[in-house]
Amino acid sequence: MARIDFGAKPLSYPQPVLIIAAYDGDGRANAMNAAWGGITGSDELTICVSPGHKTVKDLRQTGDFTVSMGDAAHVTACDYLGIASGNTTEDKLARAGFTVTKSRFVNAPVINELAVCLECRVVNYDEASHRLVGRIVNVSVDDSVVTDGRVDTDKVRPISFDPFNNTYRVLGEKAGYAFSDGKALQ
Repeated sequence: MARIDFGAKPLSYPQPVLIIAAYDGDGRANAMNAAWGGITGSDELTICVSPGHKTVKDLRQTGDFTVSMGDAAHVTACDYLGIASGNTTEDKLARAGFTVTKSRFVNAPVINELAVCLECRVVNYDEASHRLVGRIVNVSVDDSVVTDGRVDTDKVRPISFDPFNNTYRVLGEKAGYAFSDGKALQ
């Protein structure tokens, strides 16, 4: 088996489709699609986003934001939030078909149509590295995707970005049990 070199590029998989939302100073909601992020502590996430995005300007101003998981049912709308710029398109969320409700925990919008939402406070934003660090204050989940008190990922149908092929992929099939299957090798 031969290996093919692709060079130093941000090619890893899966990359979650993260929809970051914030209010501007006038209370208008805006959102963007980002893939370079993930959990970096028990109550912390880090996302790489450049300072020119309107959503980044908004969350830096308000100090709060939400991060919703993109899903298969809304792939077109989630992609649109990554194509259209909030700097030039005021009604991005409405054009995408999304509605929002203000979070009960932070001053940021929760996108009603996306089932899983992390409600966060800005811990730090480093303009040089483009690293946004947020403290997770609450995770809210639409009850339509909860079965027996647990989030049912088969109902959520979260998507990830495949940078090798510029596609979105549905995550879902269970491959094993975490913190359990490996015990067979002890």
